[in-house]
Amino acid sequence: MKEYIFNLPDLLLESGETLASAHVAYRTWGQLNADRDNVVWVCHALTANADVLSWWPGLVGPGCYFDPADWFIVCANVLGSCYGSTSPLDADPATGQPRYQHFPRLSIRDLVAAHEALRQELGLEDIHTIIGGSLGGQQALEWAVQRPDLFDNLVVIATNARHSAWGIAFNEAQRLAIEADPTYAAGQPGGGDDGLRAARAIALLSYRSYSAYVDSQTDPEDHLLREHRASTYQRYQGDKLVARFDAYSYVALSRAMDTHNLGRGRGGIPAALRRVGARTLVLGITSDVLFPLSEQRELANHIPGAMYAELDSRYGHDGFLLETSAITHFLELFYAPTFAH
Repeated sequence: MKEYIFNLPDLLLESGETLASAHVAYRTWGQLNADRDNVVWVCHALTANADVLSWWPGLVGPGCYFDPADWFIVCANVLGSCYGSTSPLDADPATGQPRYQHFPRLSIRDLVAAHEALRQELGLEDIHTIIGGSLGGQQALEWAVQRPDLFDNLVVIATNARHSAWGIAFNEAQRLAIEADPTYAAGQPGGGDDGLRAARAIALLSYRSYSAYVDSQTDPEDHLLREHRASTYQRYQGDKLVARFDAYSYVALSRAMDTHNLGRGRGGIPAALRRVGARTLVLGITSDVLFPLSEQRELANHIPGAMYAELDSRYGHDGFLLETSAITHFLELFYAPTFAH
């Protein structure tokens, strides 16, 4: 594994603002082959990072389907994230001070623009596979629509063509929790941490499922009147996120997620999806309440020749991270010679 920083030229954002002196943190594994056609580009989700081997074990890594012994794997940290790319914690070149809650508004198309600039810097003209789930899938789809000639294969999991009103409402509920923390508006290191803890508890309800909570968090004793297992689990997960992530980045990236709409300025979603030139695998998760199967079916119905399959999982949306054996199974079917575009 190698870790790098790519310094972007000034980036004109979709909002009309300019993000000056930005940089992108990225990691690579493996080696390019002689034909430079063994590239796998992984797009990460909301609070993940460029170290894909740490958050997608079982799918990417030695002995996995995407093994660095066979593939040149690239994963770039998105703009706005606190894992090495330009974020609200970085200094504004104009003032020398962090921007915190005043960080420029990002869109999914802005995140993709940074990826595209990095790709050009790396001189990668043929990407064998681009893959992502959730927010990562939104980036992968947007990029595949923009550059239909660039990708041989597109794999998207638990994602959509447009972020739904349901998804935006969940994101807004989390942002309200963060903004209710008075330290967030103060613009300071650790600002909004208590709000972020509450936001994570809200988010988990959309990431998991009824059965996942009942199976794993039901109290074993009947006499409890407080400190229920599900309550302590929500607090534990909130503490975990606060220890590794940042409220200002969370707000910035959840807002970017809300902007996702492949059809904006392209004559609608069906017309945009018809632009995709890559062989495409679309995977949905049966218990996903945040990105329901209807959204993946829409993708498969309009992307030419797409293969569609469902992961039967009790883990809800988080199944895209956890069900790596099932994902591998469908990848094997997708890449089999019998599946033609």
